[in-house]
Amino acid sequence: KVFDLLAEHGNYKANFGVKDSKLIKEGKPDKNGLGAVRWINAGPIQFEEEITAWERPKRYDYLIIKCSAPLEHQGGSLRFESVGGATKVTWTSVTRVKVPVIGGLLTRIMVGKLGQAFGSMLKETERRLAA
Repeated sequence: KVFDLLAEHGNYKANFGVKDSKLIKEGKPDKNGLGAVRWINAGPIQFEEEITAWERPKRYDYLIIKCSAPLEHQGGSLRFESVGGATKVTWTSVTRVKVPVIGGLLTRIMVGKLGQAFGSMLKETERRLAA
């Protein structure tokens, strides 16, 4: 259930910092699965991400393929593990802001905001499952 809620692009709008999300291209075997391309409006930044691995219900990976900001993304992954009746979610993403001189500072700021957004996604997922 946790995998399905987090993999569904339509749920992103309920989370911190996400204003809108749309499925541009359906994936396989699920619409949000392998090869899916999703557009996400995160306020000042809009981007498209492609699902590059899909192992329901254990993991999915993604790569930002277009971004309105000077962002370099090497990939991200969400992994799901059953732990004592709960689900442990591990999110990793390798990215940086490509701006001379202040890129490192901007990357640190962005990483903090991404952490807040992911935390919001987990809290919203937990709230939906408890309802």
